[in-house]
Amino acid sequence: MNESIVRTLSGVVYILLLLGATLFSPISFVLLFGIFMLIAITEFCKLANLNKMVPLIMGVAGLVIFCLLIDTTLYTNLLLNIGALFIAFMLLEELFYKGPIPKDKTAKLARLTGYVILPFLLIIRLPFLIQGTYTPYIIIGSFILIWTNDTFAYIVGKTMGKHKLLERISPKKTIEGFLGGMIFTILGAYIISLFDIFLTPVFHSAYIWMGAAIILVIFGTLGDLVESQLKRKAGVKDSGNIMPGHGGILDRLDSIIFAIPFLFLYYQILTYVS
Repeated sequence: MNESIVRTLSGVVYILLLLGATLFSPISFVLLFGIFMLIAITEFCKLANLNKMVPLIMGVAGLVIFCLLIDTTLYTNLLLNIGALFIAFMLLEELFYKGPIPKDKTAKLARLTGYVILPFLLIIRLPFLIQGTYTPYIIIGSFILIWTNDTFAYIVGKTMGKHKLLERISPKKTIEGFLGGMIFTILGAYIISLFDIFLTPVFHSAYIWMGAAIILVIFGTLGDLVESQLKRKAGVKDSGNIMPGHGGILDRLDSIIFAIPFLFLYYQILTYVS
């Protein structure tokens, strides 16, 4: 089958699965992203050259942590946020200052926890952020914005891109593509804010959605670059092959898992002050 057709069909199945599970019930949503987390853990362990037992151990640990931290108190959320943000800044330092990728097991496990497990826990907790009630449209809106940025960054970069964003990591990304993705994603956020289904007692303003768009574009792009660096160091093109034509789960979710600690903190502040 033609590669572009396979890629398209795979992408459609992924989107339908994500939207269907998120909208159907909180149980199906948690189950889907729990499975995504286990796959992402396995992929990261391969990239980091951790032994074969680590994916199972860390996967079980991640699910146990989620069960133990099922409450949505401000204190618990902040602890998860701080841990994920700490590792995110460490990865950014390695990205921009060409720091060495750590080789010792403890450092790798810390990155696995902060780069994969904690962000997935934050994704799972995000729709429960408002008074503990399940609000799936926060997740769906966030993914729509990520997809909008990916699409228009590619289109603008392909047609107008001349200046490289970070060539040593991702030769195809351009400043023009980044700015184009930003503009169209902010516009998409404004359009989202016009639909009643995306409004909540907290996220009821176009400015709030546009602020979320800026966070997702900036840190989503950085997340893509961070994962590209991890793959480059590992000498592989994709993190996995579970999605034909797209690669692995980390390849599909690298933007959102890196951006989610910053987005979650943004929403948590809004929830606290509203």
